[in-house]
Amino acid sequence: MTTTQPLVSNITGGVGDSPLRPDGAQKTRGEFAYSSDLWADDMLWGATLRSPHPYARITGVDITEALKVPGVHAVLTHEDVPGDNIYGLEHPDQPVLAVDVVRYQGEPVAIVAADHPETARRAADRIAVDYEVLTPVTDAEAAMRPDSPVLHPGHEGGNVVRHAPIRFGEENPVADVVVTGEYTVGMQDQAFLGPESGLAVPAEDGGVDLYIATQWLHADQRQLTGALGLGEDKVRLHLAGVGGAFGAREDLSMQIHACMLALHTRKPVKIVYGREESFFGHVHRHPALMRYEHGATRDGDLVYVKAEIILDGGAYASTTAAVTGNAVTLGAGPYRVPNVHVDGYGVYTNNPPCGAMRGFGAVQACFAYESQMDKLAEALGMDPVDLRIRNAAERGTTMPTGQVIDAPAPVAELLERVRAKPMPAEPTGQRDLRELPGGVSNTTHGEGVVRGVGYGVGIKNVGFSEGFDDYSTARVRLEVIAGEPVVSVHTAAAEVGQGLVTLKAQIARTELGVQRVQIQPSNTFVGSAGSSSASRQSYVTGGAVRAACEEVRSGVLELAAARGIAATGLAGGKVVSATNEVLADLVDVLGDEVVERTVEWRHRPTHPIDPVTGQGFAHVQHAFAAHRAVVDVDVELGLVRVVELACAQDVGKAMNPDAVLGQIQGGSAQGLGLAVMEEIQVVDGKVRNPSFTDYLIPTVLDMPPMEIDVLERADPHAPYGLRGVGEPPTLSSTPAIVAAIRAATGMALSRVPVRPEHIVGA
Repeated sequence: MTTTQPLVSNITGGVGDSPLRPDGAQKTRGEFAYSSDLWADDMLWGATLRSPHPYARITGVDITEALKVPGVHAVLTHEDVPGDNIYGLEHPDQPVLAVDVVRYQGEPVAIVAADHPETARRAADRIAVDYEVLTPVTDAEAAMRPDSPVLHPGHEGGNVVRHAPIRFGEENPVADVVVTGEYTVGMQDQAFLGPESGLAVPAEDGGVDLYIATQWLHADQRQLTGALGLGEDKVRLHLAGVGGAFGAREDLSMQIHACMLALHTRKPVKIVYGREESFFGHVHRHPALMRYEHGATRDGDLVYVKAEIILDGGAYASTTAAVTGNAVTLGAGPYRVPNVHVDGYGVYTNNPPCGAMRGFGAVQACFAYESQMDKLAEALGMDPVDLRIRNAAERGTTMPTGQVIDAPAPVAELLERVRAKPMPAEPTGQRDLRELPGGVSNTTHGEGVVRGVGYGVGIKNVGFSEGFDDYSTARVRLEVIAGEPVVSVHTAAAEVGQGLVTLKAQIARTELGVQRVQIQPSNTFVGSAGSSSASRQSYVTGGAVRAACEEVRSGVLELAAARGIAATGLAGGKVVSATNEVLADLVDVLGDEVVERTVEWRHRPTHPIDPVTGQGFAHVQHAFAAHRAVVDVDVELGLVRVVELACAQDVGKAMNPDAVLGQIQGGSAQGLGLAVMEEIQVVDGKVRNPSFTDYLIPTVLDMPPMEIDVLERADPHAPYGLRGVGEPPTLSSTPAIVAAIRAATGMALSRVPVRPEHIVGA
């Protein structure tokens, strides 16, 4: 069986350096083992039967014919769930296998284990399910009405998962200039390249070991124990190679199903989704309908923001409540606004379930409030960047939740920096087809192509919010191996491509002065590290590793003191004095001793917002990014080419400068995708484009050159002053690109992604 081994890093580089990833060479050579590469002797393959209907009653399930297929070892339904047939990341409302009703197309109804994947799929197709098809509820706003069918009977809010209001300042302020707008965001997919996969292995103690690509091992374990009816000691999770995540791996996919089949057959069971099944097997970004009203003085000072934000959560809750909280608490943008009145609603429908995706509610709101700022600038006759700078939040600004920003907030400087960037050269003469909208398709030679420029800026929270007990656990061990000091770092944090595996080693080198660092495989044999989401792992797991290293260092200094060495620190494999004088070799001080410490580390607490006013210290940290977009638009064909993106972002401390640039580029790419191409097409609750043929994502040919300014304005409350990096660029890139398309076309463009028909008015 393929298993994960410690990553041993002999690469030098501490905090602030850009060492190579210890797994980088394997990945670039195609030698890295992802979860889909897992294998075990005598392994079976699992397959899932899913509902073809968005909403239906199940009146019968017959597995007889499936069991007759040669090579089939098990066919399981809800009757075979050993524990509770219900789970959920934040709210348990989703059945492991459907019982009497299916609420979305693709909901799992039965599972099969066979000796070949194709055999398992053929057997699943032979399961006979009788459905009484119901009319699906697919309009989120309509689902909120009292006369709408309630999709989860007994739910206190009907189809409303959460109503989150913000009431800040005066109720009915008066402004000189008022602009309104209605904005729509389509359903975006995380589109990671490695589809869901995992391997469950039954153990002799009656438990199970699950090797899985996930974002949060302990959240998976918690849900698994309930469904399997086993204690935590019997459900052991190991992080397998993850081929991208972006939020979609926070929720369970096949985890419970694989374990059920393995425990039932007493054989290892592997499940790998194909691309189409992946579209049904994970959550997506919430589609949004947003109505905004901005009021300002004639001089351009914001007076108020009013908004209604409706988020389509789909069939099950997932993280809808938290996404709604983010959308409303950040819904006025990175601005000083004395009066804010916002209502956010997360709603159940029979559309595909929606949950976490990079930006987590702030993306949708950012598109709306930035579109409003452009509209307001036009109404005032002001430059849109000047309007933003005039109202930019700063340290000391009171947010609509009543929370005061108590760290640097260089919003104005970010905007000034992107505006000051040199513009890309204007085209002259005969143009290369590859530089035109439509690319090498030869759709134009430059006729009807117009250039536009637009700006966007966004605000994103870092870490879990609203009183969530957000912490991480790190175990750090220092010992002498083969005559040299070696540090071992063990956390349960998921490396999903963001580079945490490199950063943990950087912190250990910085704090302990030891170059050789082993990063132990992530698993549930150490305390929870929380999710690899919310741009939080560098902050929280980084903080835990640093704190554990500090305790290890104290332990070493105690050993030194017992040997009569009055040392105060460690550096370069030596024990040193306060003046950095070398007092002894670390190897000699340690001898045969092992110094190991485990630390559970928390950032400062947040608090739930008031359910009536929305007031409260909701977020531990805010992060900011700004973009300028330059686009060429073929106004006759509706085709867009993004010529350049310029970005400025405050990261507090660039822990790994090369990785920071990579995150900004990657986040900007997903924002570009939302702006002009990415949308899951859902019609009457059914997904019409579950493939990368029809669901388009940016490629290297779609991404323009990027000019990036990285600011380091340290947050005094964060380890090393750092800020989370991965999400903010996803916010501001989308409205900047759409603003540039508006500038080129003169079209209002109130919906993303922008389609050709929106531009040509068809």
